[in-house]
Amino acid sequence: MYLVGKSTVACALSQFLHQRGKMCYILDGDNVRHGLNRDLGFKAEDRAENIRRIGEVAKLFADAGVICIASLISPYRRDRDACRALLPDGDFIEVFMDVPLQVCEARDSKGLYKLARAGKIKGFTGIDDPYEQPLNCEIVLEHKGGDGASPCVMAEKVVSYLEEKGYLEA
Repeated sequence: MYLVGKSTVACALSQFLHQRGKMCYILDGDNVRHGLNRDLGFKAEDRAENIRRIGEVAKLFADAGVICIASLISPYRRDRDACRALLPDGDFIEVFMDVPLQVCEARDSKGLYKLARAGKIKGFTGIDDPYEQPLNCEIVLEHKGGDGASPCVMAEKVVSYLEEKGYLEA
């Protein structure tokens, strides 16, 4: 059984891109919060600032010709749209991992969902704070009951999209 997380898929995607000779970098939400965004909490305004900063850093990578994989929870459409607006048309590719809440809770290695359900964490996405599903994302990676897809299968779907749209041409 595969319980695939966004960081696992991001790593697989990064490996596939490196194999094709593409420079890329993963901005992982957890890692960014330990450094660049360590001054931010999880209130709505802090979440918005977290996403804004990551979007700005991703833009810098893109300007340098590096593919930036931002692996994070971005619960609000307006914040994702603001990041999209930072880049030229077509250069922001939104990948939505459509995973049921119960699956997220089942693979909760940090115990955060338990804490949120117990009321010890407030404003937790999917529990007492909303997640606004994308309306116009480029790619949807679905968890299809039971086994689900492997990280490599999901990453290959992203690579196929990039190839089809000409992003991986020399």
